[in-house]
Amino acid sequence: MKDIKIGFIGQGMVGKHFADNFESCGYEVVRYSKEEPYIANEAKIKDCDVVFIAVPTSTTLEGYDASILRAVIPLVGKGKIAILKSTIYPGLTKKLQEENPDVILIHSPEFLSEATVAYDTSHPFANIVGIPKDTDTYKKAAELVHTLLPKAPFSTTVSSEEAELIKYAHNCGGYTQIIFFNLIYDLSQALEANWGKIEEAMQADPFVPNRYARPIHKSGRGAGGRCFPKDFEALLRSYKDKVKDEKGLKVLESIRDKNIELLKESRKDAEILKEVYNI
Repeated sequence: MKDIKIGFIGQGMVGKHFADNFESCGYEVVRYSKEEPYIANEAKIKDCDVVFIAVPTSTTLEGYDASILRAVIPLVGKGKIAILKSTIYPGLTKKLQEENPDVILIHSPEFLSEATVAYDTSHPFANIVGIPKDTDTYKKAAELVHTLLPKAPFSTTVSSEEAELIKYAHNCGGYTQIIFFNLIYDLSQALEANWGKIEEAMQADPFVPNRYARPIHKSGRGAGGRCFPKDFEALLRSYKDKVKDEKGLKVLESIRDKNIELLKESRKDAEILKEVYNI
């Protein structure tokens, strides 16, 4: 299996650490990005048997931006496997496959935290492999991808739409939990309750996922960082487009608006608010 040549398009946080991991396992790795020294490797990507694509996919007031993804997929060789590690808007993997019929596209979302990215890359809690077509060719490609990825306690092959939603559920579930516990915190302060005791009990509760069970997320109140705001906005837009449910949409919009308020009050991630919401 180590004779497989593996390419990586994008050498940001995700692409770099996945490339490092595969290189440390003895695979021949080709890295390509717009930066030196990897920019010289563009033409070499087509010779790779499997290519991981980890490039930015932003969401702004204009919508989800897949332009970089669309620009780099054609670099993959005919008949080769391209694994999308970028966050993919619900339904987009299938459209990208239709646009690139000579490449086998697979969506395998990542679940990395910036603070522990190297460890998370080599110790995933789950490997999700999403295929846009339920055929033997794609099932066989999915099996190969599972053998290549770092081992995880849970692995599954699903449709590409299911893989896309698993990623959004992961990120937006954390986002929503942060907002909920900010509301509980504000209520505790209004009642002059000791938040420390409440938080301690929540940490001990096996039924409460406690990673985000606190009002402070990273440097201040509100769900911030590079992923949470843009991914929640993308999920909201997909829900608005696909689910005709005004009450559900208002719930999502209220959560988003409360988060924007918290971020602004904390003076946190101002550049991300500008990028996503132009505020």
